[in-house]
Amino acid sequence: MKVHDEVPAAADLYWRVERATRATVIVDADGYFTALRSAMLKAERRILLVGWDFDARINFAHGGQDGGPPTVGAFISWLVKQKPGLHVHILRWDTGALKTLFHGRTLLTILRWIRDPQIHLKLDGHHPFAGSHHQKVVVIDDAVAFCGGIDMTEDRWDTREHVDDEPRRVEPSGRPYGPWHDATTALEGPVAIALGDMCRARWHAAGGRALEPVGGGGGDCWPDGLSADFTNVPVGISRTLPRMPDREPIYEIEALYVALIKRARRWIYAESQYFASRFIAEAIAQRLHEPDGPEIVMINPATANGWLEPIAMDSARARLIAALRECDTYGRFRMYHPVTGGGEPIYVHAKVTVIDDEILRVGSSNFNNRSLRLDSECDVTIDATNSDHPEAERMVIAGIRNSLLAEHLHSDCAIVQAKLAETGSLIATISALQTSARSLREYELPALAPVERWLADTKLLDPEGPDEMFETFSRRESLLSRLRHHHPVRGRGGRR
Repeated sequence: MKVHDEVPAAADLYWRVERATRATVIVDADGYFTALRSAMLKAERRILLVGWDFDARINFAHGGQDGGPPTVGAFISWLVKQKPGLHVHILRWDTGALKTLFHGRTLLTILRWIRDPQIHLKLDGHHPFAGSHHQKVVVIDDAVAFCGGIDMTEDRWDTREHVDDEPRRVEPSGRPYGPWHDATTALEGPVAIALGDMCRARWHAAGGRALEPVGGGGGDCWPDGLSADFTNVPVGISRTLPRMPDREPIYEIEALYVALIKRARRWIYAESQYFASRFIAEAIAQRLHEPDGPEIVMINPATANGWLEPIAMDSARARLIAALRECDTYGRFRMYHPVTGGGEPIYVHAKVTVIDDEILRVGSSNFNNRSLRLDSECDVTIDATNSDHPEAERMVIAGIRNSLLAEHLHSDCAIVQAKLAETGSLIATISALQTSARSLREYELPALAPVERWLADTKLLDPEGPDEMFETFSRRESLLSRLRHHHPVRGRGGRR
C-alpha cells in the first residue's frame, strides 16, 4: 500500500465540518482589513476578536470613507456608540500583550475600553509555560467569520503588489517596515457559528463569563464588494490545543498535515512562516522516496523575524532541508522565498497548503513544533472531493494556488496556468517564470555554527509540546533522529 492511501478518518482531522454559504480566501492585509471593517460595520449584536496580538493604534482604513476613525481602537469605540446593542469581546495572548500594553495611546485606549460597558477585553493566559494563544479568528454576529494567519497588529498591512518603499507601510510610530505576505479566509453560514462556539469556549477558558450563541445566525454581515470563491461548501475546522491540567491535548492539525502529505498525488504547495517540525519533515521524506510521489514546493521567508526566532527556526530549517535534500532522489522538493523588484525579501507569514487541485487549508498554524503541540491554533480546510460540485471547486482551488504563484513571480494567473499545463510541474513552472527582479529565489543552505546545530537538534526553543519543555536533553528525540534512518525506496511507498 502506498503512503497516500493510508488516510485517517475525518474525525481525527477535524473538530467539526460545517457548511459555508459563502467562502473566500483573502490574500494580504490590505484586502483583509478592508473586508473586516466592512463586516464589522454591519454587526448588530456581537463581535469576537480572538488573536495572538492586537494593536489599537494601527491604521484600519487605507481606502474609502465610512464615517468612522481610521485607527482600529478608535473605530471600535466609535462603532459601539453607533450601535447600543453591540458588544465587542477582544481576547489576546497575555504574554505578547506586554509588548504593546505600555504604548501611550494603547494604554489610553484600554482605559477607555475598561469604562465602556459594551467593550470587553481579556488577556488569555490559559496555555502552558512558554506556550502562546496563536489563533486568529474574528466572528461577527455568528453570521460571518474570518480565520487565518493575519493579526490585527503593526507591521502586517501590505498590498499584493509589495511595492518597494510603499509610503503607507509604516508603523504607528511612523517607522517604515518591510513588505509582508499573509492570508486569511472569510466564511459565512453554519461554519461561522461553529467558529463562534470555539471562540466562546476560548473566552470562557481564559476566565471570561460564559457567552451564549447569538442565535439565528445573525443577519447579512458579508463584506461589501468581496467576491465569494466558494458557495455552499463544507469546511473542516482543525485545532491545536496543548495539554493543560483541565484538558487533554488536541492535535488535529498535526494529524491533518500528515494526512494531506500522505494523500497528495501530484503537487503539494505550501506557504509557512517556519519549517522546523520533524513530524512534517518525516512525512515529506517518505513521499520523496517514492518514484511516482508528488512534487513539494514550500514558500518561506528568507529568514525569521526577531532576534530569537532566527536562532531557533532558521537553524532547524537548515538542518531539516539538508536532510530532505539527501532524501530527494528524484528532485521533487524545493523551497523558495519571495523578493521585491528591488531585491528586498518579502516576509512570508501566510499559512496556506494546497494539495493537488483538491484541498485548500488556511489557518494560523506553521510547520513548526509549537504549532503542532504547544500553542493554540485554528485552521480551516476545503476538500473539493467532499463538495457538491467537485470539478468547479477544483478549478477554484487551482486558481487560488496559481494566484499565489503569480503574486510571488510578478506574473499573471493565466500565464502561470498555461505554463503549468505545458510543463506538468510546479518546479518547472517556477523555473520558467523566475526573473532577476521581483520573483522567487531558491533557498540556500546557510553554514551553521556548532551552537546553532545543537539548538536545532535539541529543539530547545521549539519543543514538541509542554511535556518536552521539562525533559532533559538526553531524553529528547533529536530533530533528525528518524530522518537519518530514511533510505530511498524504489518502486513502492515509504517506510510505513
